[in-house]
Amino acid sequence: MALPLDHIVIAVQDLDAAVADYRALGFQVAIGGRHPGRTSHNALVVFADGAYLEIIAWTAPAPEERWYRTLRDHGEGLVDFALLPQSTAQALAEARGRGLDTLVGPVDGGRVRPDGAQLLWQTARHATPDLPFLCGDVTPRALRVPEGSVREHPNGALGVASLTVAVHDLDASLDRYRALLGPGLPLQRLDDQGARLALPGFDLLLQGAQALAASDALRQRLATRGEGPCALTLRQRPGAPAQPLDLAASHGVDMRWHGGNTL
Repeated sequence: MALPLDHIVIAVQDLDAAVADYRALGFQVAIGGRHPGRTSHNALVVFADGAYLEIIAWTAPAPEERWYRTLRDHGEGLVDFALLPQSTAQALAEARGRGLDTLVGPVDGGRVRPDGAQLLWQTARHATPDLPFLCGDVTPRALRVPEGSVREHPNGALGVASLTVAVHDLDASLDRYRALLGPGLPLQRLDDQGARLALPGFDLLLQGAQALAASDALRQRLATRGEGPCALTLRQRPGAPAQPLDLAASHGVDMRWHGGNTL
């Protein structure tokens, strides 16, 4: 059961500063709100297909949260990503039935928007961050993910074309992905340590540190931040100028235009 991309998580030190920088890069940014019982708050860059970038920051230390620890220990940047099931509980049960019994969930979550609206979801997470977490809505998704003109970006961004995930052991990660997503997973081996998974709307690229084409940056990423998303490419409206996406302004995110300019 191939699942679409729900969102990609970017951890930053200062939410207001990150919002200003992403707007300067030509993205529309919507203020998300706060997470009850936690010190985190967020903002969203929502694309035409409904997938989004979540920019998250904390108003007080939260050492119990992995995203916060990554930010504290290694700095700003990509920390996680989520796929969207119709039902988190059902997707969790199916994955466990295929042997992925290390998933934890469903766990209830939620957010309060600036207008006071409360939205709810359920998540399921694996012990290792080479896999995405599942994030399925309990309240209508339109409460969580804004619609309309907020999805129209001055820089022409339309959505995520691909997301690269750094992994320690490609074969072990692929086995976990097969268990998570089920038989018939559209998969192409690129080399001894690389693979492409064609998921709905985007490509997921798994890259191990021992690949012949592995960059020093990828090896450094695995040695410091560990497994997880490390780069993304964005689709762009035809005719829009492929303005370089500055690494400082993106708060540590290796973000490129699909087929266009790189950093």
